[in-house]
Amino acid sequence: MSHNRRISVIGLGYVGLPVAVAFAKQGFTVGLDISQARIDGLKAGHDITGEVEDADLAAVDLLLTTNAADLSQADFHIITVPTPVDDANKPDLRPLVSASTTLGAHLKKGDIVVYESTVYPGATEEVCVPVLEKLSGLKCGPDFTVGYSPERINPGDKEHRFETITKVVSGQDEATLQTVAAVYGSVVKAGVHKAPSIKTAEAAKVIENTQRDLNIALMNELAQIFDRLGIDTKDVLEAAGTKWNFLKFSPGLVGGHCIGVDPYYLTYRAEQAGLHPQVILAGRKTNDSMGAFIAQHTVKLMLQNGGGRNITVLGLTFKEDVPDLRNTKVIDVIEELTAYAMNVKVHDPMALPSEAQHEYGIDLTPMNKLGLADAVILAVPHASYVKGGWDFVQSLLTGGKGVVIDVRSVLDRNAMPDGITLWRL
Repeated sequence: MSHNRRISVIGLGYVGLPVAVAFAKQGFTVGLDISQARIDGLKAGHDITGEVEDADLAAVDLLLTTNAADLSQADFHIITVPTPVDDANKPDLRPLVSASTTLGAHLKKGDIVVYESTVYPGATEEVCVPVLEKLSGLKCGPDFTVGYSPERINPGDKEHRFETITKVVSGQDEATLQTVAAVYGSVVKAGVHKAPSIKTAEAAKVIENTQRDLNIALMNELAQIFDRLGIDTKDVLEAAGTKWNFLKFSPGLVGGHCIGVDPYYLTYRAEQAGLHPQVILAGRKTNDSMGAFIAQHTVKLMLQNGGGRNITVLGLTFKEDVPDLRNTKVIDVIEELTAYAMNVKVHDPMALPSEAQHEYGIDLTPMNKLGLADAVILAVPHASYVKGGWDFVQSLLTGGKGVVIDVRSVLDRNAMPDGITLWRL
C-alpha cells in the first residue's frame, strides 16, 4: 500500500461497493450506507446488484455499518451517493448534502474528503464544502481538504471495472492532489489522470455521458427518419459501419442514473452562467421521446394486424442483465400504452418486484402468469430472453401470431416465424 490513509466509503450502491471492496482488499475500510436492509444483505454475503462477487465480499476487511460514528475510524472519505434530477430535470443534490452532513459531524483535522458523485462544475466547493465546514466546525484548507474523482462504473460490465478504468483525480491544492492520486493509484491498475482543478474533473464527468447521450440521440432521430422512409435502421448502420471512422452507436431507450441525467447537470449550470444550451437539450428531448414513439408504433401495428389489446412487455430495468430500475425509460412505453387503454403485463427476471411497485406502481408478472398476448415488446434484451429467441417470444403470442417489437434488434430477422409482424427500432 503506497499511502498511509484509512478509507471510508459513504454509499454502497453500484458505485460505492466496488470501490469499498477494492480498498478493503488492501486493509481495513469502513463502508457506510443509510439502508439497514442493504447492510444486512451485504453482511449475509451477497450483493444484489451483482457488481461484487460473494467470494470477494467475504475475503475483505470491510466494516459494513449504518452507524456514522464509525467514519471517525477513517481519515480519507469517499462519497458515492446518487445525484438524480427532480421532476423538472433540475439537479437534486439532497443525497449529496445529506451525505456531507453525516460526514461533517465526524470530520477531523487532517481528513480528506473525495466526492465521486456526478455534479455540475463547482458543486463540490460551492455546495458540499460549506456543509462540511458547518457540521464539523473546521475550516476547509487549514483543517481538512477536498478532492473530486468522478465515478466511471458501468453496471453489469464485467470487463470495465473500477480497477481497470483510468481514474480521473483532482484536489483543491497540490498536496491533496498527490495524496488522492496515491490513494486511488494503489488500487486502480489502469492508472490515474491528474486533472488541474476540481472543476475540471467535475466537467469531465458530465461531458463523458453528455457526448454519449448526443450520439444516441442522433441514432434515435435517424431511426425515426428511416422508419418514415421504410428503411431498416440496423441495416443502414451496418452498412455505414464499414467505414473506419463511423462511430458504432445504436438507437434505444436512454435511461439509467448517468446518461439520461448527467446532461441536465451541465445545462443547469450553463443556464446559471447565462448560456442556454441548444444541442444538448435537443438531444435530451429526442431521447426522452422514444418511449412514446415505440408505444405508438406498437398500437398502430396492432390495429393493422387485426386489433387486440393485450401486450406483454419484456424487461423493465434500464439496461440488460442488471436489476437497476432507476430512471428506466421502459416506463414511458408502458405509460403511453396504458393511455391507449391497452392491457399491459410486465415481466423482468432481474428486477425486484417490491422495487418495481415502489418506484413505478407496477406489479411484475411471473412468467407462468403472463398468459397470451396480441403483441410482445422486447424492451430490455436480458440474456434469458435472447437465449430463448423466437421460440420463447412466439410462445407468448396468441396462436403463435401477432406483433413483435424488438427495440434493440436482437432477434434474428431471417429466422422469424410465419404469422409475426416484426418492427425494430
